[in-house]
Amino acid sequence: MPNNAVTAAARFSAAPMMDWTDRHCRFLHRQLSRQALLYTEMVTAPALIRGGAVHLLDHSPAEYPLALQLGGSNPSELARAAKLGANAGYQEVNLNCGCPSDRVKSGTFGAILMRDAALVADCVAAMRDAVDVDVTLKCRIGVDEQNPDEVLPKFLAKIIAAGCERVTIHARKAWLQGLSPKENRDIPPLDYRLVLRMKEYFPNLHISINGGITSLEQVEAFLAAGLDGVMVGRAAYHQPADIFCSADRRIFGASDETSVEDAIMAMLPYIENHLSSGGRLHQITRHMLGLFAGRAGARLWRRTISEGSAKNGADGELVYSALSQVMAITNETNAVI
Repeated sequence: MPNNAVTAAARFSAAPMMDWTDRHCRFLHRQLSRQALLYTEMVTAPALIRGGAVHLLDHSPAEYPLALQLGGSNPSELARAAKLGANAGYQEVNLNCGCPSDRVKSGTFGAILMRDAALVADCVAAMRDAVDVDVTLKCRIGVDEQNPDEVLPKFLAKIIAAGCERVTIHARKAWLQGLSPKENRDIPPLDYRLVLRMKEYFPNLHISINGGITSLEQVEAFLAAGLDGVMVGRAAYHQPADIFCSADRRIFGASDETSVEDAIMAMLPYIENHLSSGGRLHQITRHMLGLFAGRAGARLWRRTISEGSAKNGADGELVYSALSQVMAITNETNAVI
């Protein structure tokens, strides 16, 4: 049975991003938007099942609504990993069929699974049998020499038959030979029209679009065009205030929105708790560098935080001081205007 609350949150989501969307990043993003759906970094099923790395599932209920993204290609392992995730409290388990990195290819999961829709369907079915939370999927429009117009509809039909009711489509092909993971995020051309056609072909499938989306205006346009959701990746990380602060009002119809300043103040107790548990400041603040992107004081903020956070004894006072300096610049700018 679909989780209606998570499905509603999937109207706007932040993409799972390796080395970026860890629990500290997600807690920050949750201070900026109460309603957007957040995703973990990809966690591999072998790491959980064979490696016993259950610490990778650590999170806080304060991050909800929250989805766990799994990587793998063994239906039995994925089912067991999905069960661990559901038992840990995740409200959705997402199967990665879109990542083009070398380590993903060598593990026979990620984008290379676009070549084997039957195996993906078996994985989805096994995961659905194992858990009561939503089982979803993130994919590309195709890989290498595949013709997306032919491959994608067949791929989606297979996973729908296996019980998948919600999918996010990165509107680029992945080239597993010849392009690096970084190049795969930019070089293959975007085909938004194909994703929109998939919604026409499969009207009952909840489809979110991903890839090259950098503003809430684009998010609103895709929703108006009939898609069920929009997932934002790098822009949500590098320009989090631009992407998240107005999202609850503009995308979900909330009456208010969050300010960067309030979000930073809300982070201070979290920072102190992390430090008291033996953590380091830069583990959190590395995700905060883009908070003032495009605003007066952005350079001062980045420099102060990046240079100060790695020093011994650095704590929340550094963040508060940097915020105070930026606010002074903002006030001066507004006074001139």
